[in-house]
Amino acid sequence: MKPADLGEANVNTGKAACAAKIRMAGVVPESVTDGPGVRLVVFLQGCPHHCPGCHNPETHDPSGGRDMAVQEILSLYDDDPLLSGVTFSGGEPFLQPEPLADITDYIHSAGGDVICYTGFTLDKLQVIARENASVDALMGKIDLLIDGPFLIGERSLDIPFRGSRNQRVIAMNEGKGKRLADEIKRVENRGTF
Repeated sequence: MKPADLGEANVNTGKAACAAKIRMAGVVPESVTDGPGVRLVVFLQGCPHHCPGCHNPETHDPSGGRDMAVQEILSLYDDDPLLSGVTFSGGEPFLQPEPLADITDYIHSAGGDVICYTGFTLDKLQVIARENASVDALMGKIDLLIDGPFLIGERSLDIPFRGSRNQRVIAMNEGKGKRLADEIKRVENRGTF
């Protein structure tokens, strides 16, 4: 499926997915530090957590960054055969669940996987999802969640793909999510990353 094929298929907003915009802090076209494999990393703009020692403090202001069409992100993915998936980071991805759900649908249709970092805990997201159908929908689509705020007192360079020990790697499904979580565990057990 090409980005233009999404057309009117966006069930979250009823709008053409490719016309949707997302507030971005930036994109890393090929990363090996934001999850297993070579990943397209989408850094979202806006974050309510303001974690002391945050690695990306420039992403906090919701009016910062720039708007980017969802189609641009999908095209970046399509144009790089090395990519195994997409990672959503921040800022706080769950502040923009509708366009991320569209991106997730497309990445899955192209055979990729989706990792999402969040400063919320899974428990807090589940509470939010009870009142926000878009958050609930995104939670049901992502493969792997890395949850929890960055805590400077728990900071560690000895754990893969996380900044502090309180952050958890959570498989959100038994397929791709479990595979990603198992790969992270293998990397962690090897002690080389």
